[in-house]
Amino acid sequence: MPSRKIYIAGPDVFWPNALEAGAAKVELCARYGFDGLFPLDTALQLDGLSPHAAGMAIYRANIDLMQQADLLIANMTPFRGPSLDAGTAFELGFMTGLGKPVWGYSLEGRLYADRVAESDRNAATDIDGMTIERFDMADNLMLIGAIESSGAQLLARQAEPDLEQHLGLFEQVLQRVRKTR
Repeated sequence: MPSRKIYIAGPDVFWPNALEAGAAKVELCARYGFDGLFPLDTALQLDGLSPHAAGMAIYRANIDLMQQADLLIANMTPFRGPSLDAGTAFELGFMTGLGKPVWGYSLEGRLYADRVAESDRNAATDIDGMTIERFDMADNLMLIGAIESSGAQLLARQAEPDLEQHLGLFEQVLQRVRKTR
């Protein structure tokens, strides 16, 4: 039986050590009998393309990888705000639309509402007067709903967002994924 392919989603592609992080996650996938598909592994020729054309080439390559994948594991640690990376949210939705399981992990253990409220954990609205949704979930209800409805899980814990912590929690997700074979 061919090994299952895992699309590795998250803002890791923006890290200064993105290639190292991606290679480490792909190696962990292999250790557990999976093929890891990291977005930066595609050999794209972006030279001479406008920034917009380069972005579209990356988009198409990532769509192709997700279509090849059997499931997704997303780094949902907040990125540039209280929630996960916007591109990662799209990837979770895309894979959900394909009917594929979506798993996640986060090194932010606080509830989403508490991160949005920041200074007042009991606030009903944010600093702009917008309602803070309080569903006792680690992120937006649509994201958590996608994960749980696919039969998968989000693992979250409070930890320093360094590569070692990311790899440790990613490995815990892989262990759970392996049990679902």
